[in-house]
Amino acid sequence: MTPIKIGLLGLGVVGSGTWRVLQQNQEEIARRAGRTLQITAVAARNLEKARALVGDRVKLTQDGLEVVRDPEIDIVVELIGGDTVAYEWIMEAIHQGKHVVTANKALLATHGNEIFAAAHEKGVMVAFEAAVAGGIPIIKAIREGLTANRIQWLAGIINGTTNFILSEMRSRGLPFETVLDEAQRLGYAEADPTFDVEGVDAAHKLSLLASMAFGIPVQFDKVYTEGISGLATEDINHAERLGYRIKLLGLTRRNGKGIELRVHPTLVPFDCLLSNVEGAMNAVLVYGDAVGPTLYYGQGAGDLPTASAVVADLVDVTRLQTADPDHRVPFLAFQPDAMADVPVLPMAEVESAYYLRLRVHDKPGVLSDISRILADAGISIGSMFQEPYGDEQADIIFLTHRAIEGSIDAAITRIRALPFVLSDVTRLRVEDLI
Repeated sequence: MTPIKIGLLGLGVVGSGTWRVLQQNQEEIARRAGRTLQITAVAARNLEKARALVGDRVKLTQDGLEVVRDPEIDIVVELIGGDTVAYEWIMEAIHQGKHVVTANKALLATHGNEIFAAAHEKGVMVAFEAAVAGGIPIIKAIREGLTANRIQWLAGIINGTTNFILSEMRSRGLPFETVLDEAQRLGYAEADPTFDVEGVDAAHKLSLLASMAFGIPVQFDKVYTEGISGLATEDINHAERLGYRIKLLGLTRRNGKGIELRVHPTLVPFDCLLSNVEGAMNAVLVYGDAVGPTLYYGQGAGDLPTASAVVADLVDVTRLQTADPDHRVPFLAFQPDAMADVPVLPMAEVESAYYLRLRVHDKPGVLSDISRILADAGISIGSMFQEPYGDEQADIIFLTHRAIEGSIDAAITRIRALPFVLSDVTRLRVEDLI
């Protein structure tokens, strides 16, 4: 049978890994796909470096549109990242009637609705397993494996850089800045780590997961996003004392009012599987009404793990390219005309338990005044402890029961105004995930 011809846009870390996986497992992949998969054209910035990898068997160019418009190409694989040039090339590929495989979560988070609509109209596929959690097949699990379920919520450690940093801060007692420097030296963090440490990368991925979980449009602009750069080592230590570990979670939940869509540092109890995910690993916990909790764990980045997901998409596209477009698995799990217009809740309406830490003058009446403010806001204290800090000062740590975020915000504003409060109020959310 005629081989499937692939045009590869980008030969960086993931692009090179995709080339290597296709070469080393070519026979096995062909047995699964039913046809041989061949990369026949590559667009890369450094042609000399590219030639050293792919040899003389492949057409090389610096112009991605040349690859996209090549009439011999069946599938375009976009691995250049970003949401400008990549957008132009993917939309042109769709216009040319070519299937697309991409690992570009930023592009899909911001332009996914438009891209999927164009692909649906043209009858081509856009596959993106590699865009979320690297080598973990979480897209396929939600889109196909959990089809029978009404998904209630999902929570994920979906950024390996931040999980590495938090793991090192906890295990070695080091401050954020020191561990970030080490993460950059080891290659876990970029020179500019903003997207990772401020939660933007996780928010990109969460917006895609939520869309598939609940059948709503991709809404990255509505994800509440809070990173880990402000976390203090003492908060990690206090969390441990209370029986929790702090993880940067992407969390989305369906409730009677709408959809929660949020990324932030979260206290997770020791007995939750996610609390034991360490280093640069990723994990996603999905709760379906029929199946209950299911956990997906593995490497969330890297050349070969991400390439594994890219090639899996190539095999899927190869198997299904001759299928009736109306009977393929929908891009976002639900049929395009069945997407729901469910509101995304503002953070002030989200309910959670909370960890609060503040420094005060250590004198009579302090605790009762703070407790009264919390009670006035309808916030119940679950546990509390106090630690001396220098002369006549103390840190007070509260763990509350579940409360509305707006009530917590109002209480914190009043607490900050108290004359004996010497610091800002550190507020972290707590999720038991049961």
